[in-house]
Amino acid sequence: MDDSLNGFTGFANKGQHSVPRYVRKDTGTYSDEPLQFDPDQLQDISPLDRRWAWVEIDLNAIKHNTQQIRSRIGRERRLLAVVKSDAYGHGAARVAKMALNSGADYLGVATINEAIELREALVNAPILILSQPPETAIPLLLGYKVMPTVYTPDFAIQYAETADAYGMDAPFHLAVNTGMNRIGVRFDEVVTFLQQISFHRALKLTGTFTHFATADESETLDFQRQFKRFVQAINAMTAAGFDPGIVHCANSAAAIRFPETHCDMVRWGISLYGLHPSSQTRPLIDLKPAMSVHARITDARFVPMSEGVSYGLHYRSPGSVKICTIPIGYADGFNRLLSSKTDVIFQGRRYKQVGNICMDQCMFEVDLRSRGSYRAREPQIGDEVLVLGRQGDAVITLDDMANTCGTISYELACNFGLRMPKVYV
Repeated sequence: MDDSLNGFTGFANKGQHSVPRYVRKDTGTYSDEPLQFDPDQLQDISPLDRRWAWVEIDLNAIKHNTQQIRSRIGRERRLLAVVKSDAYGHGAARVAKMALNSGADYLGVATINEAIELREALVNAPILILSQPPETAIPLLLGYKVMPTVYTPDFAIQYAETADAYGMDAPFHLAVNTGMNRIGVRFDEVVTFLQQISFHRALKLTGTFTHFATADESETLDFQRQFKRFVQAINAMTAAGFDPGIVHCANSAAAIRFPETHCDMVRWGISLYGLHPSSQTRPLIDLKPAMSVHARITDARFVPMSEGVSYGLHYRSPGSVKICTIPIGYADGFNRLLSSKTDVIFQGRRYKQVGNICMDQCMFEVDLRSRGSYRAREPQIGDEVLVLGRQGDAVITLDDMANTCGTISYELACNFGLRMPKVYV
């Protein structure tokens, strides 16, 4: 330990506590009483003035992507916009309304709370929960007019009995397991299942669906097997006298690649947000990414040569760069696995993110040396930085980040939308 710290006992006197003092703006004098603020006035402070990091959502891109798939499937088929997980981080209510205004008919969510949020935002379109909720949520399904997915007899009967007690119908969609083995009645047991629950007249089979596990992959054998099994299940239901209702199986990848899967309705998920399920779909449809991520510089400094930056000090300054800090970190969805492996865009050019990404902040370097005829303008506090998106010819995509992290764009989009405020353009 440094000898200069020997005997150090702290700055404060023992047994004493400092009392904060406040400066009155009107008189310039000190007061021991906290200043009084008008709560309404405080609420008027924009979210972007509270923290210099935000997500920007291009609603015109949502419109464009909805119209792209609508033009492919025609007006005779229904279109379900998947807005689960707060619309993949894009904001469920605003995205749902734009999708519905642009050609969608149905909405798909993962939980009853997501459905309630839409209803409370005055969204009146049909909403399907894409999994079976707990039986305790049944009164909420009925009260908010939300359709569940059903695949167990116990839930189906409880749902029907509760609806009957209120003098209501119990509409549902049946999930068929054709090989993904996540949820659903096995494809060759569908008729038996329906016979088990058909005695209850309140139950109304409104739709039947399955979900493809590999529609986004180059090898199509498993996909074709699933589709064949689904067709087999639908035919068996019809032969046994059961109307399957709205038949749907196409997710984004299948909707783009395999028109034969469009059936009565298409579920438009990741591609609603301008993201491709895989490289297989890129040449086939024009999509526009809706999300970009922005921040403003909160600190800019020269760091002496060989001094480290961020936790672990793994990055060492070359001495010729300015290190800039922006208030976005892994708690905002900027995955820590990207540390020193990604860029940000400043003044229309890409610059390396350096050092470990922290929970709430990260750093990047700006080399101020001339590069031919170009010399970077010295960064200033308050300058805007693009973490995700396009500025001129410079672009950083969710796929770029996902490939670096060993994950998928879906996960990163959801995470970016969790904490930062959203601005809709």
